[in-house]
Amino acid sequence: MTFRLGLRDWLLANDPALSRLRQASRITATVVFSTALLVLFHFIVTSLPPAAYGLAITLSIEGGLAVRDRTASEQLVTRILAVVTAVAMVTLASALEDHRHISDFVFLVIIFVAVYGRAFGQRWFAVGMFAFMSYFTGAYLRPSLDQLPALVLGAGISAAVAHLVRTVLLPDDRYRDLLRAIASVQQRVDDILLGIVAAARKSRIADRRRLHALEERLKESVLMAESFIPMDSSRPAPEPGAASADLAIVLFDIHLAAESVIVLSLQAMPPAALVEAVMARDAKTIEERMLSLDGENVKQVESAKALLWLHSVRERLHSSLAGIREEDLEELPSAQPPKLSATRLSIANPALRNAIQITLASGIAMVFGLMLSRERWFWAVLAAFLVFTNTRSRGDTVVKALQRSAGTLAGIIVGLAAASAIGGNIYVVLPLGAACIFLAFYFLPVSYATMTFFVSVVLSLAYSLLGVLTPQLLELRLEETLIGSVAGAAVAFVVFPTSTRTTLDAAIRNWCDRLVDLLEEAKKGTTGLNLVSRSQALDRAYRDLTAAAKPLGVSWQLVTRPGHVRQTLAVFMGCTYWARIVARKMSQTMKDPAAFTARIEENLKLAGKVRENAAGYFYQSHSVAGPIERHLPVSRDDAGLGLEMVAVSLGRLHFPPPPVGEERGL
Repeated sequence: MTFRLGLRDWLLANDPALSRLRQASRITATVVFSTALLVLFHFIVTSLPPAAYGLAITLSIEGGLAVRDRTASEQLVTRILAVVTAVAMVTLASALEDHRHISDFVFLVIIFVAVYGRAFGQRWFAVGMFAFMSYFTGAYLRPSLDQLPALVLGAGISAAVAHLVRTVLLPDDRYRDLLRAIASVQQRVDDILLGIVAAARKSRIADRRRLHALEERLKESVLMAESFIPMDSSRPAPEPGAASADLAIVLFDIHLAAESVIVLSLQAMPPAALVEAVMARDAKTIEERMLSLDGENVKQVESAKALLWLHSVRERLHSSLAGIREEDLEELPSAQPPKLSATRLSIANPALRNAIQITLASGIAMVFGLMLSRERWFWAVLAAFLVFTNTRSRGDTVVKALQRSAGTLAGIIVGLAAASAIGGNIYVVLPLGAACIFLAFYFLPVSYATMTFFVSVVLSLAYSLLGVLTPQLLELRLEETLIGSVAGAAVAFVVFPTSTRTTLDAAIRNWCDRLVDLLEEAKKGTTGLNLVSRSQALDRAYRDLTAAAKPLGVSWQLVTRPGHVRQTLAVFMGCTYWARIVARKMSQTMKDPAAFTARIEENLKLAGKVRENAAGYFYQSHSVAGPIERHLPVSRDDAGLGLEMVAVSLGRLHFPPPPVGEERGL
C-alpha cells in the first residue's frame, strides 16, 4: 500500500492529472491491439505482408499523437480523412516504385503540402502527418499493388482501434482529471511545507533551491488544474452560484499563498511546529502556536500569517471542489477557424516559410542520404522533417537535432546489446518492445532525446526479430539520422532564419502586452475573475518567455543555475508574481485612488520601455539585478504594494542593484 501511494504521488508530481501516462497508454494499447488483430487475421483468414503491420503501427502512433480534436465526433471525422489520405499515399508510393526519381520528387511535394496544411488547423496537421508517414512507410517498405487491400486493412484497423481506445477504454474525463490535478496541487503544497520544516530546523542553500523547485512544480500543477476549468476573460466577477469560477479563484489564491509563504519563510522561518500543524490541518494547534509567537519578531509573525493564509485557502479549496459538477466543466466552443489571410500564399506567411524550410531540409537530407544508401535514405528525410516539429527558432531546431542524434546513438548501443542478449526470443522481444513504446511516449513531452532513445531500442529489437540486425545496419541508421539532423539545423540557420533573439523579442513583447492588459483593467477598477484571468494570461506569457530563452542555456538547468539568463528570467518571474498580488487584491478599498492611478501610469511607462528593449536584457553586458526580496506585511498587502513592487522589479532591468543598506523596503 505504501509503495502504491508513493508511486501515485511520484506520478502526480511529474505528471499532474496523469495526462502523459494516459497518452502513452493510449498509444501503446493501440499499437498492441492493432498488431494483435492483424496477427489473428494473418493466422485465421490469410497471410499479411510486413508492410501491413508497419503501416498499422505507424498510424497507431500518429493516431495517438496527432489527432487532438475536441469531441469524439470531430476526432472520428479526422481519423476517416486521415485514413483515406494514408491509403492514397501508400498507393501512390507503390505505383511510383519503378520511377524512383519521380517518387522522390513527389515525396518532397507531399512534405510541402503536409507542412503548409498545418496553417488550416489541428485537423489538417493530423492529416498532413498521416500523409507524410504513410508515403514514408510505402516508399520504405515498398509494398506491391496487389498488397494494397492488406494495407487498407491495416490502416482501417489502426484507426478503429485508436478511436475506441480514445473514446471507450481511456476516454477524456475533465472532472476526473481535475480531481487528480487538485490532488497534485495539495501534495505539492505539502512538499513545500515539508521543505520549510527542514529549512526551519537547519537552513541550507540546498533547501532554498529545493523550495524554489517545488514552487515550480506547484505552478505546473495549478496550471494543469486551471486548464480543466472553462475560462472566459469577458465573464463578470464570479457570483456565489458560479462554482467553476469560485474554484478558479481559489486555485489562483493557493498558488499566490504558497509563493508568499516561500518568499517570507526564506527571510524569517516560521516555527517548525506551526508548519507541521498547518500540514496536519490541526486548527487547535495552529491557534496555540500563533498565540505563542514572539510579537516583537515582526518578520516571523508575518511568515506565520502567510501560513495561516495558506491554511485558509486550502480549506476553501475543499469547499469549492465540493460544489463542482461535471456540467460546470463543459468546454467553451472551439476557436474560430483561421482566416484566409492567415493562410495566404505569401513569403511573409510563417506557414509558407516553414513549409519551404522543411521541404528544403528534407531535399538536402534526401540527396546526401541517397549518396550513403539507396535503401535506407528515408531515415535522413525523417530526421530532417521531425527536427522542425514544435520549434520556434533556429536555436530550438539545433537543440532538437542534437537531442535526436544523441538519443539515436544511445538507443542503438543499448538496443544492440539488448537484442544480442535476447537473441530474437519473440516472447521477450514483444513485451519489451511494448514497454519501450510506452516509455518513449511517456517521456516525449519532457525529453525528445529520451523518446528517440526508446524508439531506437524498439527498432533494434524489431530488426533482431526479423533477423536483419547487424552493427552495420545500426551504424547506417545513425549516419542517416545525423545527415537529416545536420540538414535541418543548417537550413534553420540559412533559410528564413528565426533567431533565438527574434523569438525572445516576441515572447517578451507578448509578456509586456499581457502586463499592460492587466494594468489597464486595474486602472478601470476591474476586480474578480476578469482580472484574475488577465493574470493567468500573464503567467502563460511568462512560461512562453522561459521556453523562448531555453536555447540560451542548458534547458534543464535554465531556471535553477546561476547566471545572467537566470537572473533576467527571475526578474520577469518576480514581476509576474507581484502582478498576481495586484489582480487578487484589487477588491480591497484604496485609500488614495489618485496615487494608485499614478502608480499604474508609472508601471505602464516601464512596461513600454521593457517592450522596446525586449531581448536586449538577455544579451547586455552588465549584470541584471536579481528579483526584489522584500519582507511583506501579509496582513497589509494590497494592490498598491503590488504595483510598487512591479515598478521596482522592472526598474532593476535598467539599473544596477543599490547597496544593501539602500534596498527599498528592507
